[in-house]
Amino acid sequence: MYNLDVITILIIAANVLMSFKGFKDLSFFEQYKFQIARLQSGEKIRMLSSGFLHINTTHLFVNMLTLYFFAGTVIAYVGQIGFILIYFGSLLIGNMLSYLFHKNEAYYSAVGASGAVIGVLYAAILLQPDMMLGLFFIIPIPAYVFGIGYLLYSIWGMKNRNDSIGHDAHFGGAMGGYIFTILLVPSVLTNHLFMVILLAAPILLLFILKFFKKI
Repeated sequence: MYNLDVITILIIAANVLMSFKGFKDLSFFEQYKFQIARLQSGEKIRMLSSGFLHINTTHLFVNMLTLYFFAGTVIAYVGQIGFILIYFGSLLIGNMLSYLFHKNEAYYSAVGASGAVIGVLYAAILLQPDMMLGLFFIIPIPAYVFGIGYLLYSIWGMKNRNDSIGHDAHFGGAMGGYIFTILLVPSVLTNHLFMVILLAAPILLLFILKFFKKI
């Protein structure tokens, strides 16, 4: 888990370089952040570029630390190309879900690699659902319990909108990790079928709530 692959190093470096550029240059930050009005005017690059910007060093550190912990697990199963597909696919699906939920809010904006990183984390959980994770880095819980709980918390956050966290991007990222992992490693459907179904439950719940306009 702690052996950094060259792909992980390159992604972390890109995040650090772009984020620090954004910290120092507000015009750069504004040019590449996720913003509904700008996306609707045709600046589609923001769907990708916003995933390499962060609000501050803490935001950047937490995302890169999480990536550091789980990238190796995913690469061990799917290889470098598969990992790139999961990372960038999760980033884009996360931002697409954000767009879906905020398309009528012209000035809604967001930044961060969280969607991509949560996609990698969810992929790792799907591949090794019995591994243990530390809740608050202290309390050991099974990975699948953490994954389900995190998505339920994200649904709660999307419904209440009482903080500045991009819960929809996180949720979309997890969806990306889930979808691409099954496509790349279909054996999870036979090896961990029950867990695959359990981890899909919050995703199904979100779309049911969306269909009935409860979120």
